[in-house]
Parts: sequence; structure tokens; C-alpha cells
Amino acid sequence: MKIAQICPRYSPDIGGVETHVKEISERLVKAGHDVEVITTDPSGKLEKRDTINGVKVIRFRSFAPGNAYYFAPQIYFYLKKHNFDVIHAHSYHALPALFAALGKRERKLVFTPHYHRSGHTAFRNLLHKPYRLFGKVIFSRSDSVICVSEYEKRLVEADFRVEGKTVKIPNGINLKEFEHLRNSQKGKGVEKKKGKEKTLLYVGRLEEYKGVQYIIQSLPELKDFRLQVVGNGPYEEELRNMAKNLGVDERVEWLKNLSREELLECYADADIFLMLSSHEAYGITVAEALAAGIPCVVAKGSALEEFVDGENCAGIENPVTVEKVIDSLQKIEIFKREPVSGILKGIMDWNEVSARIEKEYIRQSNKTNHKLFN
Repeated sequence: MKIAQICPRYSPDIGGVETHVKEISERLVKAGHDVEVITTDPSGKLEKRDTINGVKVIRFRSFAPGNAYYFAPQIYFYLKKHNFDVIHAHSYHALPALFAALGKRERKLVFTPHYHRSGHTAFRNLLHKPYRLFGKVIFSRSDSVICVSEYEKRLVEADFRVEGKTVKIPNGINLKEFEHLRNSQKGKGVEKKKGKEKTLLYVGRLEEYKGVQYIIQSLPELKDFRLQVVGNGPYEEELRNMAKNLGVDERVEWLKNLSREELLECYADADIFLMLSSHEAYGITVAEALAAGIPCVVAKGSALEEFVDGENCAGIENPVTVEKVIDSLQKIEIFKREPVSGILKGIMDWNEVSARIEKEYIRQSNKTNHKLFN
């Protein structure tokens, strides 16, 4: 099967959508499919054509003000000229999916929206109402809509006419990577309690809606904690200045462009993982932290709430405040217990995710064949 994956950005860029597309694409190639990722590069610095772990990648220059929308109409013209059995578009919140829908022709279009209804900034939120007209085009032309959480599925079904199109297939993680990390967490809390600083960890894009500022603003009251921030993004400079002005910059470590092995070391060293984002369709890094045996604190009100179980993952009610973060971290009893056996409940391996998506491609292709012979 010849498959086109359409996404705003791709490896070496990082992020939830980027990870999702990379993980399924490489597994689909191993399963014998011809996979081409059609994406954009606002910087113009990456290779226009590349092959990464068997996945063919083509990048078009895009206009992306504020790292948003990724306007690249070249995607439409490329799809019109090339044949694919299935086109799989990703991310409602960027224009490549629209160009995929417009260039669909008679091919099957699968859409994974990673949808969370509102914009990440006041300006983007203002644009969301007129942008919804484009969104309706994408959903109407899609043959299948894959949602990565129940939260996202409810939003999509409430906001768009997608009756009979939606299917839930969560994001995944590489479960084997975390087996030894879960074992290494056992008893670690007792050792850390003997006077050593405890490590808070955040992994993800540095944008205001991700809520990293609340963690930094909490540090003056959390004398026994230090923070590791892994990621980059447009909010980084403001966060660094905030840490400096609060006098906690020496307790904040900024890390980026880490290898996979280095990121796993960060998980291994962490005592608590925090994700206080106001908009998430899933939360891959939360799933990874839980798989590593690290207790998590997340903001409620998005798909992150689905991880909250009162044992391994605590939830903070919206709106998130510094006081709520401090209270949650001071109350959570994590340093004297071992991870419980149910920690991986609901967390799926990428192999299973890819296999389910492949079945959805086949199901859609069989519908086409059925029409041809009836």
C-alpha cells in the first residue's frame, strides 16, 4: 500500500504530532508499506528530500507566523500529481491537513486531528472561529477520523458532523524502553528523602499554554526541589527571565536536542513529572513518565485528565495557580511508596497503535474495492 502522511513538521523537529507520525510511519515501512511523509520546513534549513529509517520525507517551505498554521499550498499540488492509496493527514490546527483534503481526489483520506478546540494564544483563539470553516472542509472530506483520546473524540463529535466516522486509537510509547526505569524507581524515594534535592521534570514544547511558568513560579516556596526543563519553543526566553527574576535560575536546568538515551536518563533521575498544559489531545510525555514509574501531576480540563487515578497521577483543577501547584507537590505522598501494578493501564505500545491504524487503512481501502465490484 502506498501511504502519504501529511503533517506540519517532522523529524528532526520534535513535538506530539511529530512523534506520532514518526512512530507509525517507521512501523508501517517495516510492515512492507511504501510511506512518504509530506511536511513543511519554515526555516528552509532542512533537506528538501530525505529518507529517515526507510521513510521518504519531502519538505516544502512554509509560512508559519508564530510557529502556527504552516501555510504550504505546494502540498496540494504535489498530491494532485502523485498517486497514493491512502492519505493520512495530521493536525486540525495547521493548514497542511486542509491542503491534503483539497488534494484528496478519489483517494481515501484518514484524518487524525489532535484537536483541542481552542487556540494556544489569544490571537490564535480569535482566529479559531473563521478557521473552523476550513476545519469543516477537512472533516467533511475525511473518510475516517482517528481520535487519540475519549476527550478529543467528544470534542470532535460535538463540534463537527462526523457521525459514523470516528474511531479511537490512542497515541503510544515504546514500552520496552521503560521496563528497567520502572525497576530503578523502586525505593528511590526513600533515598532521595535523606536531604537530597528532589527533581521536577517537564518535557515538551515551551509555549505559554503548556504551563511551565507555574512550576517556575512555585520554586521559591519549594526549597527542596530543582527543575529540569527539556524542550524548546517561543516561550523559552520569557521563562528564563522569569526564573532569573525570581532568583531560582540556579535550580532550573534547560535541556534541548537530547538523544533518546539522554531523555531516558532524565526520566530515570526525576522524582515528579509535571504537565500543566491547558490544551492536550493526549499527552505522550505523561504516558512515558508513568511508564518510567514516575508519579505525575497534570492539569485537569483536557485529555490529560484521563491519566488521573489518585495513585500514580494527581490532577490540578483549572484554572491552574501557583498555590495549587505548591499544595499538590507538598501533599502528594510519593517518596515512600513503590509504583503500583496498575500504572500502565490504558497506555499502549506504538506497535499496537501502528497495527490498529494499518487495519483502519485496509478497512477504508476495502470500502473502495467493494464499490468498484458492486
